[in-house]
Amino acid sequence: MLDRYALQLFRPVIDKAARWSCERGFSADQLTLAGFASGMAAAILIIAGFPLAAIVFILLSRALDGIDGALARLSHVSDRGAFLDIALDFVFYAAIPLSFALANPAANALSASVLLAAFVATGASFLAFAVIAEKRGLKSSAYPSKSFYYLGGLTEGTETILCFIAMCWWPSQFAAIAYLYAALCFLTVITRLAQGWKVFGGG
Repeated sequence: MLDRYALQLFRPVIDKAARWSCERGFSADQLTLAGFASGMAAAILIIAGFPLAAIVFILLSRALDGIDGALARLSHVSDRGAFLDIALDFVFYAAIPLSFALANPAANALSASVLLAAFVATGASFLAFAVIAEKRGLKSSAYPSKSFYYLGGLTEGTETILCFIAMCWWPSQFAAIAYLYAALCFLTVITRLAQGWKVFGGG
């Protein structure tokens, strides 16, 4: 829901960082891998009991995730890069709830499991829509720079990062935040299924 506004807000900074990276010979794949490594560092910090420090690496991870696409458009857009980007994004999104479960299984394991199930459902609806949209040659007017059909919803990347930051800021409230966000994710799944039913009807 907030991704398009976040992209508009940060686009000048992202584009400037992409140009800086391009001038210094960095590749989009390198930034993708660096962003993923930062995300995994955040997960390790959460497991080790330093969730506040993890916020820095979560933000760094998502900043690099934004810059890599802009850099690819300046240099070379590839299917491999797009695949790597989306695949590692989903690993990152799963790693953060899992890290809270590992940090405190007794308090967090059940709520983390519910949230991970919600993530699987949102990811499945997101990717299934993208596959059929690609088959039909559909393009997203809301996210024209994406390399595939980016179907929005109530819970998108921006909302998920805000959720992760809240979890790190108030780790004792992880279960409550996880259950609430899982409910929002399931609402997103319902709206995406309804949209897919409507868009792909009769064909």
